[in-house]
Amino acid sequence: MPEIGATLREARMRARIDVSEIEATTKIRAKYLRALENEEWGLLPGPTFVKSFLRTYAEALGLDGKSMVEEYRLHHERPSDAMLEPIVSTPQRQRRRTKPSGPSRGYMVAVGVIGLIIVALVIALVSGGGSSSNHTTSTAAGTSKPKHTVKRHPGATKPRTSSSSSSLVALSLKPSALVYVCLIGDNGRKLIPGTDLPAGESTPTYHARRFEITLGNSSVTMFIDGTPRTVAPSSQAIGYSITKAHGRQPLAAAQLPTCK
Repeated sequence: MPEIGATLREARMRARIDVSEIEATTKIRAKYLRALENEEWGLLPGPTFVKSFLRTYAEALGLDGKSMVEEYRLHHERPSDAMLEPIVSTPQRQRRRTKPSGPSRGYMVAVGVIGLIIVALVIALVSGGGSSSNHTTSTAAGTSKPKHTVKRHPGATKPRTSSSSSSLVALSLKPSALVYVCLIGDNGRKLIPGTDLPAGESTPTYHARRFEITLGNSSVTMFIDGTPRTVAPSSQAIGYSITKAHGRQPLAAAQLPTCK
């Protein structure tokens, strides 16, 4: 099979397309396109971006992007560079609840007797307390002490507990073209583990207090708490931090999350 770079270059030259035209179509910088044609893999941001750029470039030339990516994986990607796919665990089995054994007859009798005694004590206390005009209780020495009742201050209110759900952000994505996505949620959880999302497919709605996202290009609409947000075009990878308090904040290149 011809080399990857030579195949790309020959297809572009046969179509009489300049590198600048491919750059405008795919939003991939010209220097990265030339690096793909020259198979200078070290000039690209990393294996994940190589595969994303390679597939996008090949499909823009009418080639089979999937087979080109597979060729790169077989001949150029080192085992240590391969992206580790997240292990999706099957739903945990529900624990079987053991049916408690029924109480013994003696236990039921004892409970009944205790219940009758409590009822009798309550009746005696109610009847005795109602006959007392000064609301006093008798002590063992025969003296009486006034009952003290705790009154709640009229302005006192129960402390309010803040709902943790108020700080959660809802996020979903809808690509308009093939786009690489790495989405990280709370505690470093990989919600979208470095995957090429095809055009027209909407992702599920994710919820987290903080999201960090890396996009291969700007061909995607972000729905943040139901509000659509577009992504500004860029010749480099795009990253954001998303929280309820600060909204969507751009990330520097050194801060972009990776899903390796």
